[in-house]
Amino acid sequence: MDLHFGDSKPTDEERAAVDALLGPPESSWEGADRSDADLRWARGGRAARERRDLLLPGLHAINDRVGWISEGALDYLCRRLTVPPAEAYGVATFYAMFSVKPRPATVLHVCTDLACAAAGAADLCAGVEARLGLGSGVSVERSPCLGLCERAPAALAVRAGAPEADFHSPGRHPSARPAIEDEAVQAEGDLGAAPPGSGMGRGGGGDPLRATAVAAPATVESAVLTATAPGSAPAEPPASVAVPQAGDPSLVLLRRVGAVDPASLDDYRAQGGYTALRRAFALGPAGVIREVSEAGLVGRGGAAFPTGRKWQATASQPDHPHYLVCNADESEPGTFKDRVVMEGDPYALVEAMTVAGYAVGAHRGYLYLRGEYPRALERMEHAIGQARARGLLGDDILGQGYAFDIEIRRGAGAYICGEETALFNSIEGYRGEPRSKPPFPVEKGLFGKPTAENNVETLVNVLPILTMGAQAYAAIGTSTSTGPKLFCVSGSVDRPGIYELPFGATLGELLELAGVRQGLRAVLLGGAAGGFVRPDELDVPLTFEGTREAGTTLGSGVVMAFDETVPLPRLLLRIAEFFRDESCGQCVPCRVGTVRQEEALHRIVERSGADAAGDIALLREVGRAMRDASICGLGQTAWNAVESAIDRLGAYE
Repeated sequence: MDLHFGDSKPTDEERAAVDALLGPPESSWEGADRSDADLRWARGGRAARERRDLLLPGLHAINDRVGWISEGALDYLCRRLTVPPAEAYGVATFYAMFSVKPRPATVLHVCTDLACAAAGAADLCAGVEARLGLGSGVSVERSPCLGLCERAPAALAVRAGAPEADFHSPGRHPSARPAIEDEAVQAEGDLGAAPPGSGMGRGGGGDPLRATAVAAPATVESAVLTATAPGSAPAEPPASVAVPQAGDPSLVLLRRVGAVDPASLDDYRAQGGYTALRRAFALGPAGVIREVSEAGLVGRGGAAFPTGRKWQATASQPDHPHYLVCNADESEPGTFKDRVVMEGDPYALVEAMTVAGYAVGAHRGYLYLRGEYPRALERMEHAIGQARARGLLGDDILGQGYAFDIEIRRGAGAYICGEETALFNSIEGYRGEPRSKPPFPVEKGLFGKPTAENNVETLVNVLPILTMGAQAYAAIGTSTSTGPKLFCVSGSVDRPGIYELPFGATLGELLELAGVRQGLRAVLLGGAAGGFVRPDELDVPLTFEGTREAGTTLGSGVVMAFDETVPLPRLLLRIAEFFRDESCGQCVPCRVGTVRQEEALHRIVERSGADAAGDIALLREVGRAMRDASICGLGQTAWNAVESAIDRLGAYE
C-alpha cells in the first residue's frame, strides 16, 4: 500500500474530533506529537487496517465538529486508519453531506424533490437564498428528498460545533427521565460497554457538538429562523402526526405510534413489547425462520424477495461470523415510513433486529441510518442504550445465553447506498458503489461474511408474525402478498402521511382515506424509480402482482398524487436531475445514460414540447440501454417514471 501524505496539518479541533472516536494515537506513525524517532517502523498497521470501517464515522466526526473536511484533517484520519489519502478523498467526496472545501458552520438543506417541488420548493429556495446572503454565515444547499414529504416543503439545518442548547441535539431525547438514563449508564458499565472507537451506541461517530433543526412545512421565515435562531423555530410535531390512522385498533405495525412514549422501554413492554423475542427463544432459530417463511413475508423495500428464504440461506452458511444489517437509508423521493417507525416506535426495531440476528446466527447488527434523519438517530440511540442497560442487548439477552448488539452507522447523503451491496461498501469505509453478483450477500456480504439485509418495515413485520402466528398473519392481505403494508402518501391530498392497509386494497381506497383533491392529474407509484398511473386506473390493487400486471410497480410503498397545478414536464426533469446526481458513476450505461436523459428532457422543456419526437426516440434508446446494462437498480429504473409519463399520460403531447 502506497501512502502519500501532504504537508497540511490538522487543527487542534480536527485532531480532537478524530481522537474522540479512535482514542489517542500510539506513535508518531499515527500522528502523535512525540520527539522520539518512532517513525522508523509502523506499530499496529494490521490493527489499523482492520479499522478501515471507521473511515465514514471519522469523516462524520470531523464534519460534525468543524463543518467541513480539510486536507490536514483527512491526512490525520488516514494516518490513524492506515488508509491511502486518495482513497479517503474518494470516499469523502462521494457523499453530499460532506464538503472538502471551506463552508460556514451552519448548512441549511432545502428539499427540492418531488413532493416539496409540488408544494412550492422553488419559491422557498429563492426566498431563503435572497434572505441569507453571503455574509449570513449560513450555506444554503438545494437538497434531494429529506424524507419529510408529509410536511412539504421541508428544510433541515445542521450546525457544526454548536452547543447542545442551540439546536435540538440528536444525542439526548428531550423526554428521557434522568433516573433511567443514570440507570442505563450504570448498567452499561456492568454489562461491558462497547470498546472505544467501535462506534457502538454513538451514532457511528456522531459528535455531540453537531446540532440539527427542522422546518417543515417551511416558509421563508421559518427556514431562516431555523438556520439563524433555532430556539425561535417551532418544535417538530410528534411522529404520530404523520400517521392519520393513529389510534385505530385495527393497526398492526403502527398501533404503538402515538400510544407509547418512544423514550420509554417500560411503555413499550406494557404494550406487548418483547413478547416476540421471548417466543423466538422458545421456537429456536430454525423455528423462527419457519414461521417467517410460512407467513409469506417478503421484503418491503421493493424487491419483494422472500425473507424466510434469505434468512435460511444466511443461517446455513458455514462461514462465520454472520451479520445482520438493517437498511434504514430510505432515500427514495416520497418515502418516509421507516423514519416514522423509528421516531414513533424505536424499540420495535431494536427487538425485531434482535429476533432476526438470533434467527440467522448473527451476534452483531448494523443499523445504517440516513444522515438526514436526526430525530430518528436520537430515538434509536436512546432505545439501543436502554435495551443494552436492561439486558435486552449484550452478552446474555434475557438469560438465554445469546449475545447480540447493535451498532448505528450514519449515512451521509447517497441514494445509491440504499442498494444492499453499496451499503456494505459504505459501512466498510469504501465508496458506496454496488458490487457485482454473485456472490450474493447471504454468502459474502458485509466484511465478506454471510449477511442478512432487510429494511425497517420488513423487520418490524416479524414481530406480529411471532405474536399472532404465521397462519393468522398470512390471513391478512392476499394469498401471494400477505400481511399489512405501509404506504407513504403525499402530494395533492388533504391528509398526507403513513397509511397501513392490508395488501389487496385498491389505490382508490387509499387515496380516499388520504383525501385526494379535485383535478387529479396523475399518481406516481414507487417514487422516482416507479411509474405513473392515470386517474382512471385507481382500481389497481396494491399488491406486488397487481401493480406488476397493471404495468407499474409498488416499490417501497410511495404514493404521490399530483393535480393539474403541477407542471408534469418540470416534474420529470427533476426526476432526471435526481438520477444524474445520485448515479455513483461506476458503470457507463448509468453514468452516461442519466446525463443524456436529463439533457433530452431539458431540450424538451425549453422548447415547451414542440418537435419533441426526436428527443423522445433518444430517450427510449437510452432508457433501454440503462435498463439492460446497468449494474444495479438505480440505472435499471432511472427511465421508468419518464417512460410511463410519456406512454400513459401523454406528457409531451
